[in-house]
Amino acid sequence: MMKRDEAGTSEDCVLDVRLWGKENGLPRPYPVICHLLDTGAVFQELWDAVLSDETKEAVGGALGLSVVEARTVVSFWAGLHDIGKITPPFQAQVPNCYRPVRDDPAYVSAPGAEDEKGFRHEIASHWALYQLFEEAGYPGGERLLHKSVSHQVAQLLGGHHGLFGEVLKAKEAARAGDYNPGLGKHGWAGQRRVHFEEVRRAMGAFAVPRGGLPAGLAVVVSGLVVVADWLASQTSTIEQRIPAPGWSGTAAEVNAHWHAAVKAAPELVRAARLGRARFSAVEFGEMFPFAPNSLQRDLADHLPALVGDRGPGLVLVTAPTGDGKTEAALFAASLLGRAAGARGVYFALPTMGTADAMLPRVEAFAAAALSGERALMLLHSMAWLSTPRSADKAAMPDAPAGERGVSTDAGTAVEADAWLWGPRRGLLAPLGVGTIDQALSAVLPLRYNALRLFGLSDKVFVVDEAHAYGPWMHQLLLRLLEWLGAMRAPVVLLSATLTGRSAGSLVDAYRRGAGFREPSKVVPRYPGWLFASGVSGMVSAARGTASNRARTLKVTRRPVEWDTPDPADAPVREGGRRAALREVLAPLAAQGGTALVCCTTVAEAQQTYRDLCAAFPELAARSGGVRLLHSRYPADVRAAITAQCEYAYGKRSKSVAVRPGSVLVATQVVEQSLDFDFDLVVSDLAPLAQLLQRAGRGRRHQRGPLGRPRWAAAEDEPELVVLDPLATPDGSVPRSWGTVYDAGLLVRTSQIMDRYAPGGIAVPGDVQRLVDEVYEEEFVDRLEGSAREELARLDEERLAGEAAERHLATWTSVCAPADVKGDLSKLSARDAGVTEDLLTTRLGADTGRVLCLYVQADGTATLDPEGRVLTPAGGRHGLRAAELADVARRVAPVPGRWLRGAEPGVTVPETWGTHPWLRDLVLLRMSPLEDGSWAGTHGLYTVSISEVGLEAQ
Repeated sequence: MMKRDEAGTSEDCVLDVRLWGKENGLPRPYPVICHLLDTGAVFQELWDAVLSDETKEAVGGALGLSVVEARTVVSFWAGLHDIGKITPPFQAQVPNCYRPVRDDPAYVSAPGAEDEKGFRHEIASHWALYQLFEEAGYPGGERLLHKSVSHQVAQLLGGHHGLFGEVLKAKEAARAGDYNPGLGKHGWAGQRRVHFEEVRRAMGAFAVPRGGLPAGLAVVVSGLVVVADWLASQTSTIEQRIPAPGWSGTAAEVNAHWHAAVKAAPELVRAARLGRARFSAVEFGEMFPFAPNSLQRDLADHLPALVGDRGPGLVLVTAPTGDGKTEAALFAASLLGRAAGARGVYFALPTMGTADAMLPRVEAFAAAALSGERALMLLHSMAWLSTPRSADKAAMPDAPAGERGVSTDAGTAVEADAWLWGPRRGLLAPLGVGTIDQALSAVLPLRYNALRLFGLSDKVFVVDEAHAYGPWMHQLLLRLLEWLGAMRAPVVLLSATLTGRSAGSLVDAYRRGAGFREPSKVVPRYPGWLFASGVSGMVSAARGTASNRARTLKVTRRPVEWDTPDPADAPVREGGRRAALREVLAPLAAQGGTALVCCTTVAEAQQTYRDLCAAFPELAARSGGVRLLHSRYPADVRAAITAQCEYAYGKRSKSVAVRPGSVLVATQVVEQSLDFDFDLVVSDLAPLAQLLQRAGRGRRHQRGPLGRPRWAAAEDEPELVVLDPLATPDGSVPRSWGTVYDAGLLVRTSQIMDRYAPGGIAVPGDVQRLVDEVYEEEFVDRLEGSAREELARLDEERLAGEAAERHLATWTSVCAPADVKGDLSKLSARDAGVTEDLLTTRLGADTGRVLCLYVQADGTATLDPEGRVLTPAGGRHGLRAAELADVARRVAPVPGRWLRGAEPGVTVPETWGTHPWLRDLVLLRMSPLEDGSWAGTHGLYTVSISEVGLEAQ
């Protein structure tokens, strides 16, 4: 056929099947045309199997096409994604394939064109497709190309490797070959054109869109293109479809390949487990094996009518810990998901431990309430260690940090593992439980962030502990809610201690994304819930509900001198913290029962544990009498301690007898989503929200009159003892606390405790008022003299710090969907330094990771102090999957300052490989000490490990 080349001349151009698209690991090169058709066919099947009817109609409406036409046209786009492989730099990567093409006089290129290595094929697709779509009659011709449909589609397809290129300049785009030698000249442009036309002809994609896609739908199509490309690029798939020798790419042969690709696509998609879960259950009783409590019943009675009248949207649930928020959220998710036609759920939590604990609850819900495809993924940086079959995953060593375990029903487990375990694929599963950072990565300008957005776009997004994030992560959550609002994805937010201001910002961010910019003036009720429609923008009045666990929190505020650093054998000072702990825990030691002692820092928790063991030797001598839980243990040790605590203090410990005396000394790790029940909670001073979270672990479950000791018999009057160093005459924030908490919030909390402790705190009645009061601007006005001046100064520092964190979030995050305005490169544009590490560590935190190697008497280094597990040697291909898992289970987080001044020999051996999870891991060679602990010197510090975890001097 006659085609006009880029330079404006004409030439006879016939499809050239020597141009390869896939080659690595194949018996012979796979022609580009075949891969383009394969990808188009898989996309077409994904459109049918993955997208909701609502999304299909929205895409068709935006393009000005029928749903049938949109399906064909957008699948055609997907097929064109790799047309940039028809360029000298790409073809030259396989010299034996490139040589005959290079020597063919039909192909002309500038000298050195094949050496333009930086001109990657996806970039070439962006440049080449703009002109090809223009020639095909797509709307364009704009001087500002971001307004051109031709350019938008070209830019979208150029982003199939996770980053979108900048908007082209009209002058350069019109003479693309002159500005980009890597495109080639005569022959190359013609082949791109004939491949474009052959794919279009075979697929029947002759309809021309009249409009472009808004940002949310562009993300959906982009994500689906990436998935289609990945599925079509599997070696096992291509091997079955390689044309026989002599295949020349005639129209009949191209047609036959297309029809075969269409026939094969359904099984590819089915095996990948990318289908849709269906929200089958309607009634609460169908989903859970118990009757609803007051909060759950109110949702079940009133939310269906709101959703039925106003369409799906966002539900905010505010209630105390232990009031059944998880089941309320899953019920709301089922209702919203059914109304929105969503394909699944992602349940986001603040920590890996809370995600691990939530997984079986979501799994049980899915088994009872959902049908269809129910592949359930666990997503966080250590998820592969939480899955029984993780050591057998052949793909695991190649997966980046932040990836994933899989859990499905028995009928789908093997098949789900086969594909969903791959890098960056976890959020594509219909169901997921994981850490919040897995979702927030979608709004950072990281490679494949649009794929993460696509993974969330058609799910119900549930956020637990919405109050638990600082200003920076809160700001990122606001941006994510904007995107979810724009994509009409339902959202459920849960919180035990959320200020009214924060609640309003979350609701308004979602509404803003959905197109409703006026503030909603949200006033939450506690306990209670509210609904915001993503369709009409309506926000219901918050409904207050009764609590099945209304209680009066008895607060004892103990002024204490801060003597925590004193050795366990030092004299106990009157009025000190050590004396206070001995006094409040004495009834437990004598009569039995359980207590939580929550400390501010790991070092103070370790010292408190030692002190209590010395103070109560009989308690400490009994197994489980005194326990210690914090983050500075090797992962396997911490997991074992957590499991022991769940057995001792969780629902499984429920009995009619008083539990034997037991004290858990812990840090903030116990605040969130761990279902522990203690007879007494003792806490160092902390901001009010954290104190209330900890208090929620007090007498959490009904144990009956015989289930608690006499000193804790009143189940509706749990006791919180606050050890307050600010309450003494010369009190101040202990220096050892550093910047763990804002000093101004501690001052405010201390004064609120002073005011309300004598009469107790009504839960839930007083909670919302007190949480809001801590942040009131007028709070400082009630003080006088130097106290007022000092709090004003501390407030200024806090507000400045929060503003800095919000600025960081604005700097690091992608723009709002309304600001994309046809330019998808705004999702990829970033400054240096924006990495996923920003999400996995708290702002300003200085952290590192260590692996202790225990040097035995014969000089052998082992992974365990007993000397049973030898340190793996690795090899040419790095650690095996099981070896890497064994290493990962024994890694512990430590303050970064411990690791400065690294010495030779402490980094990961080259023979261990380059798995991303090993990056920045430090090996510590430890020698045994007489007391049974192990220690080693690293830089300026001597690091030791014992029953209390890691310490440094």
